Amino acid sequence: MLKVIKRIKEEFQGVPDLVVKEIRLSFLDKVYVIYMETISSSDKVNDYILKNLSSISSKRFKKVYNLDSILPGPNTKVIDNWDLIEFYLTNGFTIIIRNREILAIETKADINRGIPTPDTEPAINGPKDSFVENYQINLGLVKRRIKSNTCKTEEFIVGRKTKTKVGLLYIDDICDKDLVLEVKDKINNIDIDGIIDSSQIGQLINNEYKNHFPTYILTERPDNVVRSLLEGKIVILVDTSPLAIVIPAFFADFINPGADHYNKSTNINFLKMLRIICFFLSMTVPAIYIALVNYNQETIPTPLLVSFSIQRDGVPFPAIVEAFIMLFVCEMLRESDIRFPNSYGSAISILGALVLGDAAVSAGIVSPIMIIVIALTFMASLIFTEAEVTSALRFMRFIFLILASFYGILGLLFGFIYFLIRINEVETFGKPYFYPLIPFDKDYFFQTIMKKPLKEDKKRSKMLASKNITKQGGGA
Repeated sequence: MLKVIKRIKEEFQGVPDLVVKEIRLSFLDKVYVIYMETISSSDKVNDYILKNLSSISSKRFKKVYNLDSILPGPNTKVIDNWDLIEFYLTNGFTIIIRNREILAIETKADINRGIPTPDTEPAINGPKDSFVENYQINLGLVKRRIKSNTCKTEEFIVGRKTKTKVGLLYIDDICDKDLVLEVKDKINNIDIDGIIDSSQIGQLINNEYKNHFPTYILTERPDNVVRSLLEGKIVILVDTSPLAIVIPAFFADFINPGADHYNKSTNINFLKMLRIICFFLSMTVPAIYIALVNYNQETIPTPLLVSFSIQRDGVPFPAIVEAFIMLFVCEMLRESDIRFPNSYGSAISILGALVLGDAAVSAGIVSPIMIIVIALTFMASLIFTEAEVTSALRFMRFIFLILASFYGILGLLFGFIYFLIRINEVETFGKPYFYPLIPFDKDYFFQTIMKKPLKEDKKRSKMLASKNITKQGGGA
């Protein structure tokens, strides 16, 4: 026992929040209580352990074979390996040592925030709860929606220093077992000092292709997680992170949020088409303007071309330089809006856009039509809240712009071919990224790109679900 105490004190030397209490039950009988006061609850330590030890006489205590039988706790572990003591101490457990018997009793402090409403994925209809930084709470938000023993959870400890708990969730009788094994192997092969956020897990288990489009979903909504599990996907929860990872993720998943499922198909399909149009507008509007003004002026009606010429009269820069200047300014405004506190970040961005835009036009640096083109571009991109999608759109926007400045409309065609080649060469865990368009899958197409009435949505995608394809009107 003394060797264990000495080892703990040596390993935690310079850690002032380590508490070591010695409780003498008789002249020869001692019990050591060890915990970290910053992550353990003093009330729980007192209620579960100290009160029980103090109320038991030495005579009665000696008759007890196991400490486990007299120290109640919500989660008690018997430790037979000294190397596990550090893990349990740093996870809010209290270590009880008596002779050769070592117990770890869970006494974690409640240092969590309440369940908030979704911040980055708001929806008019649907549930209003979102994940927090506590793994158990997040797992509970999923389990309260899926009340089935087929919803399996496999847990891992990742990070040499942080020892972060990572949970892998899947529905056993729906998902592809080969995909589960692949993800488990990749998580087990992670060798890193620390995991701070779930996005790090996503980057480590999924090859970071040169393609800028994301290949996994980060979501804060438990309902999106449950819907993905029911479709046959896999979900990863990470302790200390309020975002869950959904894999695999396809291109269609990012332009059609899960909140669409709470609306009638006849109403939401228009919005889905609008998002697809806005996606391509965000990439191509500046390039289209440059191509028409500089190279393909014959495609513009004469009155409109004269109007463009009048507006550009006195502007010292070519149209392509105008576009780059305004895109750069708008990216600065977007970044400042993200970094500034919510209380006045949007106001600063709006003020900057109005002042800079008006001043630039008045000074003759840019033309009014360029302000309209760039404003339309960024309005279209604001529909997409996923940061990685926004970054990918920015990259493709400049590719289209550069090609259009050299080749006009032909450059736009080259850019579109380049976009299709790049997005079709990407795979997400062995599955084509442009699915369900290539290869075409009617079932998943009408769950993402278009929406059919809920009564007609009866089948799961065969690419995601290895069995139990029917989800409505028959089958399990």
